Amino acid sequence: MKKICLLATLVLSPNLLANDAIQWWDASATVLHGENYDLAPSERQTTITLETAGAWTYGDWFAFHDFINFNGNNGGDDNSHYGELSPRFSASKIFGQPVEFGAIKDMSFALTYEHGDGPVESMLYGVGLDFDIPFFSYLQLNTYRRDAISNGNISDGWQFTPVFRIDMPIGDANIIIDGFIDWVFIANNNNYDENLHFNPQIKYDLGKSLFGDHKQNQLLVGFEYDYWQSKYGVNGVDQNTYSIIAQYHF
Repeated sequence: MKKICLLATLVLSPNLLANDAIQWWDASATVLHGENYDLAPSERQTTITLETAGAWTYGDWFAFHDFINFNGNNGGDDNSHYGELSPRFSASKIFGQPVEFGAIKDMSFALTYEHGDGPVESMLYGVGLDFDIPFFSYLQLNTYRRDAISNGNISDGWQFTPVFRIDMPIGDANIIIDGFIDWVFIANNNNYDENLHFNPQIKYDLGKSLFGDHKQNQLLVGFEYDYWQSKYGVNGVDQNTYSIIAQYHF
């Protein structure tokens, strides 16, 4: 299925309140509205996402929480929520010297906590690798062991999660390609399928084109592609969607 929707994002300055312990951080609020969602109480839904990322003395973090409203869901639960908290502990920062091998520029102990409505609570733990690769602004490869916590959650197994960003200067502007892949490549339960969730965004730096370098990375427009094979581990449910994006960074 395909959908066309509007994604509007408000992001706080990445240098806000940075100090000796917190090297940098940012926060964002995102509004997403679209149709034709698979395995949802309503095909139309509106999502508000609160998000933060940053780096500190011993590592980095990323976290988000979705607040979902199911538009037009007559007689059912109108709202839901889901979030993840993902801290990583850097070997280079902890030992005070570079831990690197060729293109690998750092290694981390990686954690993710998943939580929300329904039987979705899980703890993921594993190893993260940071790479220095031509054309990539950053590339992280995280491999996790998945352990389900809540009753009814059958998603135990192993997960591989790349996170990436590419910046491509074009004249006085910039094209940004970023996103993630969540690949559950081993599932312990026969009723839960291995699944692949690919979620890249392609954005044009409109703010830089209109207002110059001092507005770089502030106003971005473009689209998001969302492909989820065996969504939620359900065999035969393959989500294939598009979103129009408008993103503003403070």
